[in-house]
Order: sequence, then C-alpha cells, then structure tokens
Amino acid sequence: GVPMGADLPTPPEGVKAPNFMVYALRDPIGANLDRIQIVKGWLDNDGKTHEKVYNVAWSDGRKLDKNGKLPAVGNTVDIASASWTNTIGASELATVWTDPDFDPAHSAFYYARILEIPTPPWYAYDAFRFGIEMPKGAPMSQQERAYTSPIWYSP
Repeated sequence: GVPMGADLPTPPEGVKAPNFMVYALRDPIGANLDRIQIVKGWLDNDGKTHEKVYNVAWSDGRKLDKNGKLPAVGNTVDIASASWTNTIGASELATVWTDPDFDPAHSAFYYARILEIPTPPWYAYDAFRFGIEMPKGAPMSQQERAYTSPIWYSP
C-alpha cells in the first residue's frame, strides 16, 4: 500500500488492478456526508488525457441506476433560516474500491473526493442576518467538497 501523494508500484504478479481503501468522517460541527468518489485520470496510447468519476461509497441506502448514476441525497436546507439538518447523509463512509478499468500500460492518477449533504452558501447566512433578499436564481444550497492528494501510477 501507499499513502496519498505517493506512487503506486507495478502491480505484483497476479494482481490485475489496484485497490484503494477510503474513509471519510464528517466534521464534528459540519454537515453529514453524501458520498465518496474516486476521480481517475489517465493517458491513453495516443497521449490523450481522460478523466472518469466513480461513486464508490454513499449514504442512505441509495442504489446506482442502470447508467451507474447515483440519485441525489436530498436537501434539508431551510432558506428562510439559513440552516440545514443532519437528518440525511452519514457521519462516516468507508469502502475498498478496485479500479474496474485499470490498464497497466497507461499512466494514471487517482484521488478521492468527498461530498457533504447540501448546506446554505455563506451569502445565504448574510442574507438571513441582514434581512436582505437574494437575487432571483441565486443558488441557496451547495455541496461542500474535500479532496485528497493524488496517488500516481506510471507503467
């Protein structure tokens, strides 16, 4: 195994793809977690770059649809009070994921991205505190994200 920011060695004989152990814990005073994603980038044989996002762990018993998409976690944001509740999502998520598309001939990188459940953006708090109306169409919820350092693979 290697930590974040390291280089993966050539896979040992008999190992077809790397495994990644990911674990995320919500901030004690923050929003619950929606999902963990692994973002993979790679160079193909022609030197063209590619990127793919894999949902690898998620909350609330949701299921991937037939196209591999994950339904939204929901939204508990109360715009009038600029607040949210942790009644959806999870306080922690963990999994071991194996790259289903690994090609040992292609250089690649991997990093984890963790999404929280929706919360109000900072300007929603300001609008609430100062009693001002937000412009029509301004998003009143957002999903904060955290990212890890990448892990690199070179053939």
